[in-house]
Amino acid sequence: MSINTSNKDYRTLGYVIRRTNYGEADRILNLITPLGKKTVIAKGVRKSKSKLAGNIELFALTDFNVHQGKSEFGVVTGAKMIKFYGEILKDINKMELSGLFFKEIGKLAESSDNPEYFEIIDQGLYEINNGTDLRLVEAWFLLNAGRASGEELNLYRDITGEALREDKKYNYNVNEEAFTENSSGNYSANEIKMLRLCEKAKLKVVKKVKFDDNLIEKVLFLARTVNR
Repeated sequence: MSINTSNKDYRTLGYVIRRTNYGEADRILNLITPLGKKTVIAKGVRKSKSKLAGNIELFALTDFNVHQGKSEFGVVTGAKMIKFYGEILKDINKMELSGLFFKEIGKLAESSDNPEYFEIIDQGLYEINNGTDLRLVEAWFLLNAGRASGEELNLYRDITGEALREDKKYNYNVNEEAFTENSSGNYSANEIKMLRLCEKAKLKVVKKVKFDDNLIEKVLFLARTVNR
């Protein structure tokens, strides 16, 4: 839900990807929303009696009401938590991967503020919380974050411009940003099909496909390599 109610006020769903204490009781929040990246201030949220406290948390989907005045930051006038992904807080690996999501999306949104980042965060946190293979979630996230930022992998033609073939093997040339044919290469039809699926389908669809561990590891390795 993202509703512009006037030039100065808006309502939007969002995830807090960073929060910074400000003054004696306020907190500056960096949000990822369907409207793009937003920076807002939650006044008095650190006070024990604050109505906002408890509704604005990391790893939570929140419905925000914001007043945008003359200040650089919009002011949160209301917030209601919609979903809280509490299972993430119980597992250090889930927390670390979620933190990676926030860091990467925050960095990408600085130079290419794509509203699609919200959907990527939304799907990723949901699956992390629900126990989906973290390797698969990370690979899907990195590939889609790269695609949304304009760094989509070339998954259809090799370095010479020839169409990738199912009967060939390839390695990936990071400098040339393309696959190169190699008879003992690490990437064959199965890996390329998985890469294509990850870049095209929602994560809830991707996770239904049975991938063996070796295949997931190869795809994750490439996703990490091209997103360094």
